[in-house]
Amino acid sequence: MTATGTAAGAGTFTPKPGRAPLGRMIAAQTALETRMLLRHGEQLLLTVVIPTLLLTLFSTVDVVDTGDGAAVDFLTPGVLALAVMSTAFTGQAISTGFERRYGVLKRLGASPLPRWALMTAKTGSVLVTEILQIVLLTLVAFALGWSPHGNPLAVVLLLVLGTAAFSGLGLLMAGTLRAEATLAAANLVFLLLLVCGGVIVPLEKFPEGAQTVLQLLPISALSDGLRDVLQQGAGVPWGDLGVLAGWAAVSLGAAARFFRWE
Repeated sequence: MTATGTAAGAGTFTPKPGRAPLGRMIAAQTALETRMLLRHGEQLLLTVVIPTLLLTLFSTVDVVDTGDGAAVDFLTPGVLALAVMSTAFTGQAISTGFERRYGVLKRLGASPLPRWALMTAKTGSVLVTEILQIVLLTLVAFALGWSPHGNPLAVVLLLVLGTAAFSGLGLLMAGTLRAEATLAAANLVFLLLLVCGGVIVPLEKFPEGAQTVLQLLPISALSDGLRDVLQQGAGVPWGDLGVLAGWAAVSLGAAARFFRWE
């Protein structure tokens, strides 16, 4: 009787209830966030289709004067910067803003997954998406005759700091504004930085006074830094890295301080 009861009691709680290991939860949430992003048509248009079309169009049609050398050599670094911005800032701001509006973040915040781990999973999803973007854009650029130069480590540093800067800005916007305002503001900023951030149009085409201000934008620092390395074969662009590090520190700090989950 006792043995039977003991056996039954031991089997009742098998498997043992409780939350999964933290690393497994973060990995599962990262995979979920990535699948949701890749299944979203508007997000794919923003993060994949638009950068690819811009690279192909402006590399094959003489619309913008990009200076000496092949147009694809000038455009590819800028479009890579645009891809980082579209995913880490625009896409993340819009998706997180609507998750906050519909109460998704509130429910996830009450789950066994810590809130900092949820932000880590979102960042992981951004990085996975960016890797896919960079691979695709690199293949397209090579097909168009791109000839990159420079130190790959400098490129990685620029992309990581650019991701941090834009991610902080996106989370700050999503955590402080209403979802509709985030949608409008994120798309407006995307368009403004596309035109004025040295992605397609060289900053030298703008008035000198405007150039001084535009060079301090994160998209300008990222695109110019990537262009110095990949097109000119320069060393580590410390100035551009400093600008991106400043934006990353300020935006991530502000997002951590002012982000509202409800």
